[in-house]
Amino acid sequence: MKNKQLLSVEILSYLFFGVLTTVVNIAVYFFFRNVVEVNYVIANSIAWILSVLFAFVTNKKWVFKSQTTSRGAYFKEAFLFVAYRALSYVLDMGAMFVMLSVLHSSDFSAKIVSQVFVIVANYAFSKWLVFK
Repeated sequence: MKNKQLLSVEILSYLFFGVLTTVVNIAVYFFFRNVVEVNYVIANSIAWILSVLFAFVTNKKWVFKSQTTSRGAYFKEAFLFVAYRALSYVLDMGAMFVMLSVLHSSDFSAKIVSQVFVIVANYAFSKWLVFK
């Protein structure tokens, strides 16, 4: 029972910080698309970098409560986190490409749909491969 409660708290924390990370990602994306007026690839790349930095800190401290004991362990977590987020970035860019260039979806709907896939993939990567 206690494990289920801990898992529920972890999932709720992940969802909360995942929503905040998604807000960072979407806000930065649309700022660069609409204010700076850059191509969606550049805007999405900048949004990805900033949201990954935000996500690493929040996932490490508050979601998975990782307490690394050495600098090497910290950098290993950071490396794995960025590597798996890079994999989800490829998923994100692939989804964006298909929805914008092939299906001609709106920018907003493409970004929202791609983020659903990214959130699920990132939880699995973080839970079982990074902060184990």
